[in-house]
Amino acid sequence: MSVKIRLKRMGSKKKPFYRIVVADSRSPRDGRFIEEIGYYNPVVEPKVVKIDSEKAAKWIDNGAKPTETVAMLLKKINVDEKRDENK
Repeated sequence: MSVKIRLKRMGSKKKPFYRIVVADSRSPRDGRFIEEIGYYNPVVEPKVVKIDSEKAAKWIDNGAKPTETVAMLLKKINVDEKRDENK
C-alpha cells in the first residue's frame, strides 16, 4: 500500500480551505484518509499553515511520500523530509 501526504479540499466555491491528510494513494482526493495532520488556508493574508510536525515526521519516516505542494509547505515549517535511500 502506497501512502501519500496530500491536501484534501474543503470550503465553499472560490474559497478553498485545505486539510493536510495522510491517505492511501488509491483513494480519491476528498475521500477516505488515515489521519489528519494539519491544515492550510491560502485565502487569508498572510496564508495560514498549521502542521503537526511530529506526526508529519513520523509518517515520512514510515515511508509516506508528500505531494509537491505538501513538500513545499513542510519545507516552510522546517520539517525534514527523511527519505530512506534503500527503498
